[in-house]
Amino acid sequence: MEEEIKVSKWLPWVAAIAFFMQSLDGTILNTALPSIAHDLNKSPLKMQPIIIAYVLTLALLIPVSGWLSDKFGSRNIFTFAVGIFTLGSLACVFCTSLEALVYMRILQAIGGSMMVPVSRLALLYTYPKDKLLKVINFITIPGLIGPVIGPTLGGWLVHVASWHWIFLINIPIGVAGMILAWKFIPNYKRTEGKFDFIGFLLLSLGLVLISLSLEFAGNRIISLNTVFLVLFVGIILIVLYIVYSQKVSKPLINLKLFKIRTLRIGIIGNIITRLGVGGIPLMLPLLLQVGFGKNSVISGAMLIFSAIATILAKSSAIPLIKHFGYKKLLIYNTIILGVAITLFMFPNENTPLVWLIPILIAYGAFNSIQMSAMNSISLADLTPKDASGGNTMFSVTQQLSMSFGISLSAMLFNSYEIFENNHVITAFKLTFLTLGIITILSAFTFAFLKNDDGTSMSGN
Repeated sequence: MEEEIKVSKWLPWVAAIAFFMQSLDGTILNTALPSIAHDLNKSPLKMQPIIIAYVLTLALLIPVSGWLSDKFGSRNIFTFAVGIFTLGSLACVFCTSLEALVYMRILQAIGGSMMVPVSRLALLYTYPKDKLLKVINFITIPGLIGPVIGPTLGGWLVHVASWHWIFLINIPIGVAGMILAWKFIPNYKRTEGKFDFIGFLLLSLGLVLISLSLEFAGNRIISLNTVFLVLFVGIILIVLYIVYSQKVSKPLINLKLFKIRTLRIGIIGNIITRLGVGGIPLMLPLLLQVGFGKNSVISGAMLIFSAIATILAKSSAIPLIKHFGYKKLLIYNTIILGVAITLFMFPNENTPLVWLIPILIAYGAFNSIQMSAMNSISLADLTPKDASGGNTMFSVTQQLSMSFGISLSAMLFNSYEIFENNHVITAFKLTFLTLGIITILSAFTFAFLKNDDGTSMSGN
């Protein structure tokens, strides 16, 4: 009994380390992209493959994490995952070309694909529903320390040292995470059959081709007809997976879980909303550094306002959910978030930076509430039997929509830049306007929720 109390007490902290490592890695890298581009002789506006390769790999390998965790034990897989992530971080330090850095980011993502889902799965196995929302909210708060220190730390490290240090900083954190994980994470195992390799190939190839079509469309490195062909083949493979998954007993991702209404609406809402918000962490540092000509230190310092607002607003998510309910909160908050994104179109290179602060704060606060509400409603009605499959499906779509959001924002910017005769500021303005409109329109997805959905999570 004493061991169970010990596990329940420290497990959320270990999970928070996983969230922290991923969030720090993401935010610290975005600020450093112009510096990395300079060293690698690339345009800062063409560096998104570093991020897309990581996020897309996460999406592809997350389904494997649930199967590995249930078969070999959550503690074993989590510790292994942190070790791979740490090794990948070290390998990134020695990269001298964009291609090599993309490959090492994929190695990082192999570890990252298991860290967060396995830790979240352990929480689902450990805590009852009436405590799960508070636990999930708690582990994201320490994880959000990464975005607070990430932009400023990244800008400072680039300014006083080099971009290599944004990867080196992961190493001591990773070592500490491995030690704590081995000591405190319970080694849950569940009965599992054979891994669905056919389903994995169909789904992963389909998703890669769809993502590549967006990337090719943005960079215009192949003809438009070829882009549509790549997209068409990707969609065909996804359709084949859907048909295939209905005929096997244990598919890679059990699409029958879509019958759970809150999971279905939460996932669809996540995908559409993140098409609008997924590219903002990439576009904001580029706007400040490439568009407005600010250095990495100033860029990082400005983004900290958004990160702090994200943390402060996180604690208000539960009271707001209890007061308004998931349906009303998600509809209203999504619209406000979209409006906040469109406001980034108004400043220009001559605008005093102080006028950007309220917009950054609004974006950070409403985005924080959005993620808390979307993520928790998706898990609201999962039973212990469905926890692994539902958690895997949610994690895949979450990362996949982020990848699509980044690709879409880059494609929009590159298209607008060409349309506006390489006028960078105008291209940024039109990109933020479009992303804001997409976010606003995604609010209609949550109208399909019922007023009492999620009461088991909110405690009402």
